[in-house]
Amino acid sequence: MTGPAVPQRLSAPEAGWTDAVDVVVIGSGVAGLTAALKARELGSVLVVTKDVVASGSTQWAQGGVAAALDPEDSPEEHLQDTLVAGAGLSDPEAVRVLVTEGPDAVWDLIELGARFDTLADGEISLGREGGHHRNRIAHAGGDATGAEIERALVAAVKRAKDIRIIEHALVLDLLTAADGAIAGVTLHVMGEGQLDGVGAIRARAVILASGGLGQLYAATTNPSVSTGDGMALALRAGAKVRDLEFVQFHPTVLWLGKSAKGQQPLVSEAVRGEGAFLVDHTGKRFMQGQHELADLAPRDIVAKAIMRQMIATGKDHVYLDARHFGDEKWRVRFPTILASCRSHGIDPVRELIPVAPACHYSSGGVRTDLNGQTSVPGLYACGEVACTGVHGANRLASNSLLEGLVFARRIAAHLADGLPAQREPVEDRRTPGLVDADAVPELQRAMTVGAGVIRSAAGLAEAAATIGKLTEQPAAEPGTPGWEATNLVTVASALIAAATAREESRGAHWREDHPDRDDLLWFGSLDVTLDQHAVPQATFVPRADRGE
Repeated sequence: MTGPAVPQRLSAPEAGWTDAVDVVVIGSGVAGLTAALKARELGSVLVVTKDVVASGSTQWAQGGVAAALDPEDSPEEHLQDTLVAGAGLSDPEAVRVLVTEGPDAVWDLIELGARFDTLADGEISLGREGGHHRNRIAHAGGDATGAEIERALVAAVKRAKDIRIIEHALVLDLLTAADGAIAGVTLHVMGEGQLDGVGAIRARAVILASGGLGQLYAATTNPSVSTGDGMALALRAGAKVRDLEFVQFHPTVLWLGKSAKGQQPLVSEAVRGEGAFLVDHTGKRFMQGQHELADLAPRDIVAKAIMRQMIATGKDHVYLDARHFGDEKWRVRFPTILASCRSHGIDPVRELIPVAPACHYSSGGVRTDLNGQTSVPGLYACGEVACTGVHGANRLASNSLLEGLVFARRIAAHLADGLPAQREPVEDRRTPGLVDADAVPELQRAMTVGAGVIRSAAGLAEAAATIGKLTEQPAAEPGTPGWEATNLVTVASALIAAATAREESRGAHWREDHPDRDDLLWFGSLDVTLDQHAVPQATFVPRADRGE
């Protein structure tokens, strides 16, 4: 597929100030802050974040962090559950790294100050979520795990006097040397004083930890800052993105009506892990017989089952029944979700919870090796912005926080063997461009309809055509809204290229015109890069092994 060309770099004023550090970390979630804390032993570290340091997606994580912490559990069992959820495309070596190094990463987080829920005997309380055959989800504050992890990491970073933080800053593009290696970043700081406006920071290494792409869709669990910035600037710098077609739609997002847009409240999978179940408008339980784990099947299976039920009944949502929990269990185990539901006029203690799938997590991202290195020298990635190979075609519940922890640590360990030399940035002669910020609602509509839970060649082609028209609209003056809109268009174009190329249904990628999984033709990954005209091109990379 040949789609519309995207801007080769962002239109922006010339840098009005310069600075230099050893390592720039872009993002302040679990991956970014972990990377910063570990990398500070190697040299000067600067964390750049779009909002305040605690505003990323990590704080919204409800369920917990998965790790084989129970003596009766094992990394091997965790590995097998992850491989099954990944629908054959998880990299077994990457998964083995995750599950074997995961427990130590969690214990380190506890030593740092994170407080997980415990049982009466002091042992960590472990819950269960979809796709897991063991109770291995460590949680905090009942359903506020992400907020607790973020609190502990932010406190540790602020105690570390040798880590600088620039808040309210959007990284625009990567500075590169003549050989394409990383030389630093350009960024815009929305503040006052010396570091105000567009500037340039030279760096020996850049670590992307900027989160996901949820704002591509009309309804998402992601915060407003999740505009795919890291993936877009990596593409513009020549990096490869992998598995971008595998966008996970969380099956149980609180349904607030047809007109609801933007970030929507999540109803954690842990609620089903504690015994809640899905029903349709007649009260029928429809997950029975769909999978051996029924309501606790992997997310892609549950999301597809909900969509099928909605289509069959002509309804735009289903229900989650957790009335049997009672008031005390709701208050103790799920206080955040309870408050969220009640704030929207729903009492889950006595009422069914209306839910529907919404964009939740990108299983793909900037391609990395097991040390977090991308295809661009000096550029690293971890967390949701990265594709380590762990998630394959569908992320196993609560593996995301663990992946951020483990691979951020591995990046720092790799850099400890020697930071790259500081490169001299060359003048950027690529054609600048900017998409009108007013195009975002139309982009989100096109992606939701054409590249959402259910896809087809016709729907994807229509979405691509819409995006092509949006890139032709004249843009206003450079600024954050236009820069974010341009990043969204860039990532949307890359995602559509991959989703169009993969003519099968697998994991979180559901093609109604190719409804079956096809290991003969599609056992492998799709890498997307921008060609010389800045048009996304998808290249299939077959796997040598035969998967699960």
